[in-house]
Amino acid sequence: MTDTALPPQSENSGVPSPRRFKSLLELDPLTKKRNAAEARFRVYGIVAVAFGLFFVVALLWAILSSGLGAFSQTFLKVDIPLVQTQIDAAEKSVVKTSKYKAIIDEAFARELADAGINADMKPKDLRKLFSSGAAATVRNFILAHPDRIGSTVSFDLIASSRVDGYMKGRVKREDLAEDKNLDAVHLDLADQLEKAGILEKRFNLAFITGTDASDSRPEQAGIGASMIGSLFMMMVVLFLSLPIGVAASIYLEEFAPQNRFTDLIEVNISNLAAVPSIVFGILGLAVFIQFMHLPQSAPLVGGLVLTLMTLPTIIISTRASLKAVPPSIRDAALGIGASKMQSIFHHVLPLAMPGILTGTIIGLAQALGETAPLLLIGMVGFIASNFPDGVAAGFLSPNSAMPAQIYEWAKRADPAFYERAWGGIIVLLLFLMTMNIIAIILRRRFERRW
Repeated sequence: MTDTALPPQSENSGVPSPRRFKSLLELDPLTKKRNAAEARFRVYGIVAVAFGLFFVVALLWAILSSGLGAFSQTFLKVDIPLVQTQIDAAEKSVVKTSKYKAIIDEAFARELADAGINADMKPKDLRKLFSSGAAATVRNFILAHPDRIGSTVSFDLIASSRVDGYMKGRVKREDLAEDKNLDAVHLDLADQLEKAGILEKRFNLAFITGTDASDSRPEQAGIGASMIGSLFMMMVVLFLSLPIGVAASIYLEEFAPQNRFTDLIEVNISNLAAVPSIVFGILGLAVFIQFMHLPQSAPLVGGLVLTLMTLPTIIISTRASLKAVPPSIRDAALGIGASKMQSIFHHVLPLAMPGILTGTIIGLAQALGETAPLLLIGMVGFIASNFPDGVAAGFLSPNSAMPAQIYEWAKRADPAFYERAWGGIIVLLLFLMTMNIIAIILRRRFERRW
């Protein structure tokens, strides 16, 4: 049987013409419209990602450009003869620092003469080049090394914040028009001292290992004590929030009956995760300090307050990790004779560990950056003048924390404190990056496939 071609139909024959089928490679208008919308959406997504990356890069640039200066400091190198008679006279004086300032003035004038620098300035004006804590630095060295009396010791004395700002480009000559502490003559002298090798800028280890300073000595402020306070505080949060949060999550997810009481608990946990942090600060002030009479400004109290704030986050993330484990794991363990407890702790919990660790690190990172609750319990800057003596003192002695210290520096007037606030942000970000790297390593260590 052969195919015969249909005769052509005229337009007036009344017989409909056969339907023309389009090729699959030919796009109809609706498909073209959908493809155009998809292409536009991809462009929108790329633009959104580009905007996000731009702001991240801008933020990092602002932090690094403003804070890296805190890790360097300008020093004046002065050779000071430690004469016994001068030291005895200074120690017998009522105002000891004034006598030590006179010793520094005499030694510094000798340094200028040896370098061939003619500074037509009075000693009190030359003293403005140094930090107000220079005399205390010399005195503390003599008290710690009495055997060096009678010899000449080379001291690296911290320059004033204005001179340090000039060396870093933060202070301009035109900025000194209304400055009573420094003028253009001091800057000219600073340039000559730099060429002579007496004035130099180098790494500021005291910023990492030091403590906070008064408003008159911003160049001596450090974040070391606040780092110790944050470390002890995070230890309290970790050792309390992790076991309590994981235990509560296991009970609510695996053992608790489904009734109105457990539903109420779950709703309250979700609501607590959204409560502002300052509310937890007020709670800690009322319960831990006013009612329980725990030491104010102590890292122990700060850790307890942040534990209350971190628990909802850990509980929610842990429950989600437990729920993500397939039910077949539980059924298989129960099928071979394991108890409910054994199936959870031997099979379910190890598989949920990566998610639990991730949630814990996220909660700790959030707690590390909190400021408002710490301010309410008194963990403010300029609390710790010395490092704690021992582990017990680290938990119970008054101290500050990095975010509170950064907040205190940011609200002070001197630009040197503002620079140190940015430097503290860099240290805080390094802490957060370290915690996240640890979380990634632990997550990969405990990660299992099923």
